Amino acid sequence: MHYVSIKTKIMGLIFFIVSFSLLLAGVVIIGNFIDSREDDLKHRALLTARTVAEVPEISAAITGTKDDRSTINDRVETLRIIHDADYIVVMDMNHIRLSHPVPSLIGKKSQGDDERPAFAELTYTTKAKGDAGTVIRGFVPIINKNHYQVGVVVVGYILPTFLEIIWNVRFEILLTGGISLLFGGWGAWLLALRIKKEMFNLEPHEIVQLVIERTETFNAMHEGIIAIDTDETITIFNDKAKSMMGITGDVIGRNINLIIPDTRLPEILKLQKPLYNKELTVRNLNIVSNRIPIKVQGKTVGAVAIFQDRTEVKKLAEELTGVKAFVSALRVQNHEHMNKLHTIAGLLQLGHKTRALEYVFQITEEHEELTRFLSKNIHSESLSGLLLSKVSRGKELGITVHIDRHSKLTSFPPPLDDHDFVVILGNLIENAFDSFKDFNGKEQEIYVSIEQHENLLSVLVEDNGKGIPKEAEAFIFQEGFSTKEGSNRGIGLFLVNEIISKANGTIQVESTLEQGTSFTITFNL
Repeated sequence: MHYVSIKTKIMGLIFFIVSFSLLLAGVVIIGNFIDSREDDLKHRALLTARTVAEVPEISAAITGTKDDRSTINDRVETLRIIHDADYIVVMDMNHIRLSHPVPSLIGKKSQGDDERPAFAELTYTTKAKGDAGTVIRGFVPIINKNHYQVGVVVVGYILPTFLEIIWNVRFEILLTGGISLLFGGWGAWLLALRIKKEMFNLEPHEIVQLVIERTETFNAMHEGIIAIDTDETITIFNDKAKSMMGITGDVIGRNINLIIPDTRLPEILKLQKPLYNKELTVRNLNIVSNRIPIKVQGKTVGAVAIFQDRTEVKKLAEELTGVKAFVSALRVQNHEHMNKLHTIAGLLQLGHKTRALEYVFQITEEHEELTRFLSKNIHSESLSGLLLSKVSRGKELGITVHIDRHSKLTSFPPPLDDHDFVVILGNLIENAFDSFKDFNGKEQEIYVSIEQHENLLSVLVEDNGKGIPKEAEAFIFQEGFSTKEGSNRGIGLFLVNEIISKANGTIQVESTLEQGTSFTITFNL
């Protein structure tokens, strides 16, 4: 399909507008000119007619002999030339023409319908169409010196036609029209260049294609997307966002505060910086949101929010956490069982059958005792599985993980759930494991306790590792801060603190270099 360029369209449109405007203005101006010309000819017709009617020789000749009457036409013709009239007709009271531009009509009776009032001493003008065109005629009665009417003078001026006027001013029209079209074309060319530049040199059909592709892309995304401009007017609201927020109909062009007042998207326009992975409650829906300012050439022109229902995120996270814990537990148990099998095999080879049997009963009892305890006291399969895997992980690393046998958990503080506690305990225990790296201390131990009372829930994770430097304690909960080397650090404790803050809990850190660290978390139920 062939498309006409936007530059050609704009220039063609401007040329049409200028040409049409000139034509319309010309019609109005020429129309006013004809009206003015008509008034002027009426005045001139009456003035000329009065001049002829007041010539004594003409009034005397009308009532004189035949020879006297024959001189009237020559006298009137002289006056016609002087006053530039198209014709002057003198008639007596019998409507007999005594002068006329057509000699053959002299002496003939006039049959004009508009002449009668003039023979009653009335002065007036008329407009009539004739063979030569539209004629303005002035009628004036001829009064002799005795104050008797002896005849009528009719003076005619032909009104110029529309085409005659245009022809008379053709040079002016061509000059004015040419200059107007020249500057109009130049302005249209500059305007077209400016518009094309502001549209990134794209044609309208290309912009339409981009808009369609962008809209369909946004609607195909699994995340909700909302964008606003600097006036807080919605520019993007994809189908997923409508589905999550329960919005129906078209909301593009409406103020975000009228549609969803609690998105907190307008605050990005003031902050001028992005906020990532923030949990928000919008329309009683718990979401994880990334809110980012939209900048064009360094200037903020709007803001966009990309968000997902936290319920879905939690499912994914729990699946990922469960898979990782399961894989880790299998790997650890496989390594642990291989070691135990090697021990049993060694005892049997040495002939210590009784000792080998006792060893089997011992390790089986220890595992079953921990499993029974967790199942009875920790009412969360995810958390029980995590603790069981961390105990096995500790054995593999040579670190003893003690689970306080007085620990108990029957419910979570609102609005937290299994996933939140998996994140909290998982990160704290992993940090405890890391505290023994490059540390040659005494027996390496981690102590975990969960105590729940009627109105209080407390969690304790304690290790006897290398501790945290005093100067770093104030920064350990900041996103991206870490005392350990490597990438993807400084996230764990930040997430822990975020979850605790969400439930209005408190976290207390006590640490001594070369002696260990303890994290105490408290929630009011």
